[in-house]
Amino acid sequence: MELLDIPALRAHFPHNTRHRAISTQTSNMKFEEMGLSDPLLSAIGSAGYENPTPIQAEAIPHLLMGRDIIGIAQTGTGKTASFTLPMIEILSTGRARARMPRSLILEPTRELAAQVAENFEVYGKNHKLSMALLIGGVSFSDQEDKLDRGVDVLIATPGRLLDHFERGKVLLADIRVLVVDEADRMLDMGFIPDVERIIKLLPQIRQTAMFSATMPSEIKRLTDAYMMSPRTVQVDAQASAADTVTQGLLRVSGGFKEKRAALRKLIRDSGVKNAIVFCNRKRDVATLEKSLRTHGFNAAGLHGDMHQSARMETLAKFRDGEIELLVASDVAARGLDIPNMSHVFNFDVPMHAEDYIHRIGRTGRAGKEGHAYTLATRDDSKFLSGVERLLGKPIPPISASGGQSGSSSAGEQPAAEKQDDQEEPKTQDTKASETPEEKTDKPRRRRRSRRKAEPESQTEGESETVEASAPQEASPPQEDSEPQEAREPQEAREPRKAREPRKAREPRKAREPREAREPVRSDTSRDEPARAPRKRDDDHDDDGAPAFGNDETPAFLLR
Repeated sequence: MELLDIPALRAHFPHNTRHRAISTQTSNMKFEEMGLSDPLLSAIGSAGYENPTPIQAEAIPHLLMGRDIIGIAQTGTGKTASFTLPMIEILSTGRARARMPRSLILEPTRELAAQVAENFEVYGKNHKLSMALLIGGVSFSDQEDKLDRGVDVLIATPGRLLDHFERGKVLLADIRVLVVDEADRMLDMGFIPDVERIIKLLPQIRQTAMFSATMPSEIKRLTDAYMMSPRTVQVDAQASAADTVTQGLLRVSGGFKEKRAALRKLIRDSGVKNAIVFCNRKRDVATLEKSLRTHGFNAAGLHGDMHQSARMETLAKFRDGEIELLVASDVAARGLDIPNMSHVFNFDVPMHAEDYIHRIGRTGRAGKEGHAYTLATRDDSKFLSGVERLLGKPIPPISASGGQSGSSSAGEQPAAEKQDDQEEPKTQDTKASETPEEKTDKPRRRRRSRRKAEPESQTEGESETVEASAPQEASPPQEDSEPQEAREPQEAREPRKAREPRKAREPRKAREPREAREPVRSDTSRDEPARAPRKRDDDHDDDGAPAFGNDETPAFLLR
């Protein structure tokens, strides 16, 4: 079938294709009944597939007839094969020209793009189709060499594709088939403006297919603007979880440390073969990976800040079984097909409820059983309610071992907290134990101040006289600055305060008239000879003698 005949097929066979799509939904079709060529059926059989999934049974006939479709299905239902198989069949005739690919598949992440490329290699091994993968983290020169030779299938992320286009290394004027995979993920990652720009660069006469697990209003606007009478193919309820996945919720009282302890116990008690542990933040991925490795787990991290070669190497080791636990951000939540993965752990409740569906969709794929456990704290109540609202039912609480793991996790840290609480009284006891030491050491340093203050404790009259003297006024502030612990020993030493020889200092009280000299205002030594008579006049001013202001001789003449 020539690709240029697709518009004619749309005009001449609209009713037949519609009835054919309805029949695929109601009957159990096989790949042989879909009109696929023998080389393609041979590749499908060698891959181990016999019967198509519901989304494949409904989407493949529409795409073979050249219709625009909107595929809505949960992850793990075979959406990738639903558009790769018909694209190989359509592109089996014709030849690509240099820098002008014939088909384009847009993916939100590098991992999804690489996985689609692997599917093309598996299903298209009997066809002489060229393919190019344009993703970040790979040198431009290698990608440009493939584009110069001409490619039939171009698989790219929006950012890297626009980089090549601006460099003039790729032309999009010959695109006949466009596939936008994981459209809702494109929306979440902010790629919709780039997708719209790319679509405007494509020819208007083309076939477009959009696949997504959900259909937000923004994606609906995109389909209405850039698709021609699309047929909606929806096999399951929108954003529903697979029945093959056993879900569980473990509530943890505490914070990050308690959750890590609960996760470790949950992994040990669940009999995990291989699992993905999802975190909301990249920094938590690195911290959790280090914690698991420290406690003896075979774990590795995967997040967007890693180099592309390291990300691909980590995924390859995880698929081959060299890595048991993959601690990842939501970069691994969409479309990754890991065979026979037994468990998924949500270390953090996803902030977007739709991400929960994608995360747990990594397990329980192809009809196999899987387990998805979520750890939640009190701070996750808002996000947890959104997930349960989307599911239409609450997540069942974890059974026996999970409940014990939560208590143990909450118990490990409080044990440390109890130790901290026990240490604090020890510090108080040490302070209490220091009081007898202070009686032996510190009072020796403070006896001098107490001796100065002893006259105050003798009689009230003596204390008043001591307060009147200037040198003894400085001693009470020293006693005030001392703590109360230093005052308590004074009561035990009252016999020392009653020493009578201290009364010999009473004659000093007669020196009170000398304190009147303190108001002298002379601050410099040069004024002392001139102001000496002033002191005498001031002293005799009270006796009736003339003061300095009434003297006839000026003060400057006396100098």
